[in-house]
Amino acid sequence: MITKTDRRAERIRRHKRVRRKVSGTAECPRLCVFRSNSNLYVQVIDDTKAVTLTQASTLDKEVKTKKANKEAAKEVGALIAKRALEKNITTVVFDRGGYIYHGVVKELAESAREGGLKF
Repeated sequence: MITKTDRRAERIRRHKRVRRKVSGTAECPRLCVFRSNSNLYVQVIDDTKAVTLTQASTLDKEVKTKKANKEAAKEVGALIAKRALEKNITTVVFDRGGYIYHGVVKELAESAREGGLKF
């Protein structure tokens, strides 16, 4: 019998594999991405204290595109870079959340790099 693979479970498996190696510190926090069908969420996290330092999403008032597409990813990436630089965060480690580095996730990362973050 052919069974359908659970894509969410596969993504969580990939995310756990990445998280074994990637951890954020106070000097170099983790830039974590979550992508739902309707929105994008990005957080800058210090894992040693378990604290979110800053966040951005498509639900913010500054973001004009209210969908999880490439245009919104560019806006959210620029916004997270601006907010991180305001808190003197210049270098981060990128956590793609188990998603493939393609499309929306890639646009978000490139926009954050253009905004001034180094990773």
